[in-house]
Amino acid sequence: MKEGNKMAENNQSYKSIAADKFRPATQHDHVAEREQIAGESLNFLQDSWRRLKKNKVAIVSLVVLIIIVILAILAPVIAPADPNAQNVAFANLPPKIPGLENFAWFDGKSEVAGTAIDQYATNNVPEGVYYYLGTDALGRDLLSRVLYGTRVSLFIGMMAALFNLVIGVPYGIISGWNGGRIDNIMMRFLEILSGVPNLVIVILMLLVLQPGIMSIIIALAITEWISMARVIRAQTMKIKNQEYILAARSLGESAWKISFRHILPNLSGIIIIQTVFSIPSAIFFEAFLSFIGLGIPAPNASLGTLINDGYKTFRFLPHLMWYPAGVICIVMIAFNMLANGLRDALDPKTND
Repeated sequence: MKEGNKMAENNQSYKSIAADKFRPATQHDHVAEREQIAGESLNFLQDSWRRLKKNKVAIVSLVVLIIIVILAILAPVIAPADPNAQNVAFANLPPKIPGLENFAWFDGKSEVAGTAIDQYATNNVPEGVYYYLGTDALGRDLLSRVLYGTRVSLFIGMMAALFNLVIGVPYGIISGWNGGRIDNIMMRFLEILSGVPNLVIVILMLLVLQPGIMSIIIALAITEWISMARVIRAQTMKIKNQEYILAARSLGESAWKISFRHILPNLSGIIIIQTVFSIPSAIFFEAFLSFIGLGIPAPNASLGTLINDGYKTFRFLPHLMWYPAGVICIVMIAFNMLANGLRDALDPKTND
């Protein structure tokens, strides 16, 4: 009897609850929440940029390069003087920067027989005239020459990158895609070109052309793209046997469409990395040629010619070599650090 009374009481309490308070116990909402994508969808470039931003060294290098490129482009505007204008009366002046005269490197003084002498007063430089990086043996403003010299060196590097993209990439894709006899002939031609040193090619160019940018560009056009072509060829031979390439060929897609739609997008990371690496290599090549006297002729300046002029008087006037050498070191290191960061961002497998 007691149990029957309890059951009756429970049934009565259930009847007091409204029917709309009940609903089927389903997990549909919870499943949707679990399967919902929290992050936004990213394409290849966006995902690579996300990884690149985590590399602080690469980002700092990118910012430094952007600043240097802007300064080089705006050299005609921000340069304080004509880089080729000579003023022998103000020759070999040390750096002097307003507000920094208390520092030994920027006070306009030089050591003569153990005594600090104000070269600006000795040379009767007008009051308020400053040479921020000093002057060379002909009285030319070193800051202006460094700005214009950086512009020339960056131009050489960009031309090398252009040759890699215009010549190296198509050459490597054509060779790797066709294979067989065509690939064999194209690779033997590359071996012949790579067997001739760049210095020999430049010297041969000097027999036909005058020393200058044109001879350096022709030398780069002949040999600079060889490494790019070899890398692209090897990757193309690897990709062309993938299933999606075989499917495209079976559907009747032409070789050109396959190259542009499938091969090039998959090679974009390697192409970017190799291109960025080629820029400092070309800059160093131009600096080497200018240093040995086969590069940019006087009175024009590049970083290599400025270093060549400065090392001759390095013991007495160290600023003539320190500043252009410092700029070329910063450019080389920044490009290499950026290229390493791009390699890790575009191809994460290299970290495994």
